[in-house]
Amino acid sequence: MNKSADAFREKQPDKKQDLKLLVRLYPFIRPQRFIILGAAAIIVLVTLMDLAAPLIVKNAIDRYIIPFSAAESGAAGEGRDRYLTIRLEDPRQRELAATYGPLIVTVDESSAVIALADLDKIRAEDLRRLRRHDLTRTALAAGLIFVLAVLLFFLNAAQVLVMEYAGQKTMHHLRATVFAHIQDQSLAYFYKNPVGRLVTRATNDIQNMHEMFTSVITFIFNDLFLIIGIVAAMATLSWRLALACLVVLPLVAAAATYFATAARDPYRRMRLKIAEINAQTAETIEGMSVIQLFSRALDNFRKFSAVNRDYYQAGIRQIHVFAVFMPVIDMLWAISLAIIIYYGGRGVLSETMTIGVLTAFISYIKMFFRPIRDLAEKFNITQNAISSAERIFLVLDTDARLPRPADTRLSSTADFSIRQIRLENVTFAYQPDEPVLDDVSFSVARGETVAVVGPTGAGKTSIANLILRFYDPLSGRVLINGTDVRRIPSATFRSRTGLVSQDPFLFTGTVRDNIVFGRSDISDRRLDEIIDLARCRSLIDSLAGGLDAPVSQKGSTFSSGQRQLLSIARALANDPDLIIFDEATSYIDLETDLKIRQALDNLTRDRTAVIIAHRLSTVRNAGLILVLYRGRIIESGTHRELMRRQGYYYKLYQLQLAGLPT
Repeated sequence: MNKSADAFREKQPDKKQDLKLLVRLYPFIRPQRFIILGAAAIIVLVTLMDLAAPLIVKNAIDRYIIPFSAAESGAAGEGRDRYLTIRLEDPRQRELAATYGPLIVTVDESSAVIALADLDKIRAEDLRRLRRHDLTRTALAAGLIFVLAVLLFFLNAAQVLVMEYAGQKTMHHLRATVFAHIQDQSLAYFYKNPVGRLVTRATNDIQNMHEMFTSVITFIFNDLFLIIGIVAAMATLSWRLALACLVVLPLVAAAATYFATAARDPYRRMRLKIAEINAQTAETIEGMSVIQLFSRALDNFRKFSAVNRDYYQAGIRQIHVFAVFMPVIDMLWAISLAIIIYYGGRGVLSETMTIGVLTAFISYIKMFFRPIRDLAEKFNITQNAISSAERIFLVLDTDARLPRPADTRLSSTADFSIRQIRLENVTFAYQPDEPVLDDVSFSVARGETVAVVGPTGAGKTSIANLILRFYDPLSGRVLINGTDVRRIPSATFRSRTGLVSQDPFLFTGTVRDNIVFGRSDISDRRLDEIIDLARCRSLIDSLAGGLDAPVSQKGSTFSSGQRQLLSIARALANDPDLIIFDEATSYIDLETDLKIRQALDNLTRDRTAVIIAHRLSTVRNAGLILVLYRGRIIESGTHRELMRRQGYYYKLYQLQLAGLPT
């Protein structure tokens, strides 16, 4: 099996962690709990208002639009006819009752009734006077519904704003946590995790979490309360009809369970594949010059197409599940509506149910299936978010940090200085069973310059990585001032160290930003001195904007030598005790090489220096030269001593003088 491929393969999450994932999100939600509770209170009010509207309509129909039955108004023995109540305490209605006396049936001293069938015998003007109270109350019911609509508008807007605020704050916290965690990992972690994958975790996946937070939490509070309230309201109006129309609930639950089960794997696979797509896209952009140089665009596209096809197929599977779920829910809603019309209609015809109750049931069943229809969309968001949460917590659960020192007495950088560096019997490997350094020992005292030379792959850069504690040795110790580097907080000794690498990294910003690199205590006069010492004056003068000239990503508009000069300036601005110079003069033209040597002399003056070099002519003046071969120090001494011995160093030097590869 390809070990390199395994190193980049993402760990598969446990499929039974949904509830645990939601519980793990609570610490990020907890600071916003009072805001969320406020939103929940608003949602409860919204739900109550939603439930009130059908009841208002029901009362308007039963009490004002279609009057009570004879039994309800006190008349007896009148069969199944319906009657309009006349209030005799009202002078106008009492006058009308006297006018249409033969049609009126007196109930008691305060009221009488007239059969609905006889209303067409009354003049339109008198009928309006007779139903004046009903018309007024109908208008009041309509006005109340309008007021509810206005209140719902403002409450829904407030609820969205509050939930979005809480969601943004929560995701801000989560994003900062993920970014800080990634930034805190050792370099070995970034070897196993491509840039595109980590970018996906800190951006796309957290955005998916935000959508779940704002949509799904609203669903939990709003739609679930609404469903419970609808069931309670229908049971209050007519528990028999409620049972009849909710007989489809087991089918709804079965459809939702199927949808949840069938959609889970496609969502998981989509999150995995989108990370792979981002990783390959980032790698392609980084290596575009190599791809074009070797005409590998077609092969690279085929590789991308395979991943893209997997993502497409997972998306199609999810769409198929969604396409089945929605029609099933629509069909079940239609069945419930048919049950209401049939049984409710029979109740109205048999006078055991009013038209208002039937109308309220139709409204409630429509409201009941609305959140169930939304369930597909909410589940879509939830599954997407849970898949993202799995990946986010895989990042947070992977702790590739080097062990932190328990002793905090050395945590202060104010009085710390590097007086000596010593490696004792250090053995190191990036991969198991593939040692890079084997039993390496040497020391560097304050003000000394030690050069490490040797062929490519000998382990020279690994020594720099160990001194800076980017990695820990498998055995042996790296000592700073006689203290194991593992007992010193990394920030403490790194603050007193400067690194100039073979391919220096420049950040997006300006030239000034890259030199001072966040330090605010460097005056303009001191900055001018640093520029002169680093031999950057001609470079900066040639730039439009000088120190304020823009720097693009990684400093791609600067040559390798120019980036190294700016890197030396950055090291000088930090005023370090220890300088590590890692093969920074390889593949540089002679003029730039001379500037770099002069800048290096200025940088290393009165400082401890470890120079890792491939070009041996750059280290002739080093106080000690260590010759590294296959991870072991095979020779050491000054340039003269090593040349006099005519060993491996002598052979390398002669080969370089002859221009032959080493």
